[in-house]
Amino acid sequence: MANKIFDAAKENKEDEFYTQLPDIEKELSHYKKHFKGKTVLCNCDDPRISNFFKYFALKFDELGLKRLISTCYKNQDIDLFTQNDCEKAVWLDYYGNPNDPTNTDFSTVEIKELTGNGDFRSHECIELLKQADIVVTNPPFSLFREYVATLIKHGKKFLIIGNQNAITYKEIFHLLKENKIWLGYKAGDMSFRVPDYYQPRKTHYWEDETGQKWRSLGNICWYTNLDIAKRHEDLVLYKTYSKTEYEKYDNYDGININKVSEIPKDYFGAMGVPITFLDKYNPDQFEIIKFRKGDDDKDLSINGKCPYFRILIKRKR
Repeated sequence: MANKIFDAAKENKEDEFYTQLPDIEKELSHYKKHFKGKTVLCNCDDPRISNFFKYFALKFDELGLKRLISTCYKNQDIDLFTQNDCEKAVWLDYYGNPNDPTNTDFSTVEIKELTGNGDFRSHECIELLKQADIVVTNPPFSLFREYVATLIKHGKKFLIIGNQNAITYKEIFHLLKENKIWLGYKAGDMSFRVPDYYQPRKTHYWEDETGQKWRSLGNICWYTNLDIAKRHEDLVLYKTYSKTEYEKYDNYDGININKVSEIPKDYFGAMGVPITFLDKYNPDQFEIIKFRKGDDDKDLSINGKCPYFRILIKRKR
């Protein structure tokens, strides 16, 4: 049943977004201290074409990695965008190249065949997950809840790409509220290579000179539970509170904030802020109270109208 659900998601959802190496390099540059002596797993990545595998293989000695594991779903062909029509998949177990650390040709590294189809929830993939210290990948957006739940269940450190709207999922929000996960450095627009069979769109879509299709998504972010300096930086506040400027909610004792930059420096009650606040969230400066709902368990409202999703927060100091 789990495999049928996964296949349905792959068929009905657009989950094939090929992450660019510069985007990986830019984000990972902030996490280097976490990888020394660690085993990294990229469990949504064909090692022959994945830029996640390529990054860690090229940086294996620089990061001081112990081991690199990469697995893919239902693919044995060297194809950037698989149709997932093969019942088995492949994986790679890499320990670096001590004879030539500068070598960038990984074509001779032995590719192994998985017994099953490479579903991240399968027994053999879970066994590989248990052997890893840190998971880094771009998982299927349509299975983001279940993917994160799997990582949390097995107590894994991770750095993964997701849609910013995942913040609104109750399964994800409670982890953010409890400071079990948080946002990484990059949040906003990111461009991905996509398969030819993806339908063209009027905006955020183009083809390059080679005919390769691209999609630009403006609400992408990295989710992680690796500690980073950004998470401990105070949000600098400039605005001064005014009763006439800041409206109060009908069903909650708090004020509405339309932009993170408008959080007042001299207000210490509850405030409803946009979900983009989490990109600036410092748990030492603010506490998260709840998401979206007022005291009546209905959506927060002002004069009977509901603003877009709000996170209720309060200053700690």
